[in-house]
Amino acid sequence: MGSRLALWFISLSRRTKAAILISADIFFAVLAFWAAFSLRLGVFYVPRGDIWYLFAVAPVLAIPIFLRLGLYRAIIRYIEIRALWTIIQACTFYALIFALILYQSGIKGIPRTVTPLNWLNMIMLVASSRFFVRWWLGEIYISLSDATRLERRHKKNVVIYGAGSAGVQLAAALDHGHEFKPVAFIDDDSLLHRQKVNGLRIYPLSSLSYLIERHQLEHVLLAIPSATRSKKSEIIRLLEPYAVHVMSMPGLSDIAQGKVKVDALQEVDIADLLGRDSVPPDTSLLSANISGKVVMVTGAGGSIGSELCRQIIHLQPKSLVLFEACEFALYTIEKEMQQLRTKINPEIEIEIISVLGSVANAERIERVCRSFAVQTIYHAAAYKHVPMVEKNPGEAIWNNVFGTLYSAKAAISAEVETFVLISTDKAVRPTNTMGATKRFAELILQALSLDAHKHKTRFTMVRFGNVLDSSGSVVPLFREQIAQGGPVTVTDERVIRYFMTIPEAAQLVIQAGAMGQGGDVFVLDMGDPIRILDLAKRMIHLSGLEILDEKHPDGEIEIIFVGLRPGEKLYEELLLGDNVSPTTHKRILRAEEQVISWAELETLLLTLEKATKNEEFERVRAVLKYAVTGYVPQCEVEDLLWKRALEVSDSSSENESKKNPPDALPQRKERDQAGS
Repeated sequence: MGSRLALWFISLSRRTKAAILISADIFFAVLAFWAAFSLRLGVFYVPRGDIWYLFAVAPVLAIPIFLRLGLYRAIIRYIEIRALWTIIQACTFYALIFALILYQSGIKGIPRTVTPLNWLNMIMLVASSRFFVRWWLGEIYISLSDATRLERRHKKNVVIYGAGSAGVQLAAALDHGHEFKPVAFIDDDSLLHRQKVNGLRIYPLSSLSYLIERHQLEHVLLAIPSATRSKKSEIIRLLEPYAVHVMSMPGLSDIAQGKVKVDALQEVDIADLLGRDSVPPDTSLLSANISGKVVMVTGAGGSIGSELCRQIIHLQPKSLVLFEACEFALYTIEKEMQQLRTKINPEIEIEIISVLGSVANAERIERVCRSFAVQTIYHAAAYKHVPMVEKNPGEAIWNNVFGTLYSAKAAISAEVETFVLISTDKAVRPTNTMGATKRFAELILQALSLDAHKHKTRFTMVRFGNVLDSSGSVVPLFREQIAQGGPVTVTDERVIRYFMTIPEAAQLVIQAGAMGQGGDVFVLDMGDPIRILDLAKRMIHLSGLEILDEKHPDGEIEIIFVGLRPGEKLYEELLLGDNVSPTTHKRILRAEEQVISWAELETLLLTLEKATKNEEFERVRAVLKYAVTGYVPQCEVEDLLWKRALEVSDSSSENESKKNPPDALPQRKERDQAGS
């Protein structure tokens, strides 16, 4: 019967519901006034004489006030506690005016305490009625919705980590949802333990095993959006041993800006695993090369290029030139920039110019720089996927080396003020073509900077490691593999990498670019390196799954080792030597490294260009080896290991050789010959 009545009430029109509420409030106005007399006099009060007129005035006065203050515009089943303040205001305003009417009426026999009692009664009746209906309709609506829309699918029990305001809001939002049912809170504050919030008990983390067993939990929801990354990392590390899927609510800034709702749960941000809080930026450095200027980003649609564009548009340049070779990537970033420009400040005119073209087209990029009077260039265009570049070295030479050369010369010709190259840690003692070409690109800018008296352009290079969730990054690959049930592929159990978030890297690039005096190589402090195997394990655990191995034969996700890819190193470096000095920014260092004069480099460029056109890649490799300090192609390293293995094999007895044949080495040799 209750369910049918609730369903009937929910199906009514807004006007009909408002009419029912108004009718109820008319009754409450009369009841509150009568109860005030009865409570004051201590008897069942029966009105006499002219006092009857006051019982008629009460609802006539109350309803217009309640209408004016919006008590009939709220959706009752979604009403929140802050609505109580509106109810108190409306009832107070009504009680004050009614009290004035009482004392001006001249009717005798009305005790003074009737006025405050009438006020309290009215608040109690109006507020309690609405919150009772909210609870009644909310419970019925959820049960009916689950039955009809979700075919009686049971909600999943979840525990919310964080009993603060964010956690309470999340619990309230989930109550109205159809997927999760909060059953308890977990909080680090010992003063809150054993307390209850909205009927949910607060437990310490040590009780999680008990809660998992009791409620058959599979999910823990993090509701600590204001916590620092180091704090989040610590909490995530504590949750890893438990067989639960860890999810988090979005950050407060995203909620405040209306990008997402409180209950828009997401996977744990991999940046939180790093446990490193970003350093507040120097606003003067951020705006120095951007605010009020014409700025161009090459490779604007890529991972780093697109984030640079997002940061730049917030700094309000005069114009932003998006230079991109991929049509779809250019369309996507152009659309995003137009929306972001309107959202930031519709009154400020920032011209967004989309240019489809390749940095390997010297005439095209010079024409663009001249036509739009570009003042600052962030050169992010490059081929960066190591195995892909190994398979296509010629294109990497044209794009990474000559693309940088043509862009730099275009900058000089168009009198661009600042040119910032986005480099990589793979340029340090590279074992792959990508790293060697990026270091060669650095050498070009350093050589041009030696002749700074001949031009006005200031060249700066910024070198950093891997960025999280970039195209080709290991993080999205692991996510995809885990979602598909595995296996998760790791190249080598010893591989370590430096990681940084894309926004932090872009912000530091902009600041470092403003520091350069000409020919500077800046290195970003990437923090401590992370073992890729550990990252894979943590992502599996945080997905609520167990690793399948000898110790855990019942696990769900297997980790397999596939071997280093062509050109890949076990670890990356950020410096060629120890000659490094600090800057005014604690995360940015200045490196002093070997430079080749422009006269010598120009000769090498001519040889490299001819060899690339003729597809003489042995000659290309020789030029790169000569110019790039520490460049040892991986195939040569493995050739050396192979020769040493043969020497050891020849020096051993024939019987020993038969017992211990070097089976793996010939296979690797054949692979390398095929790759070469």
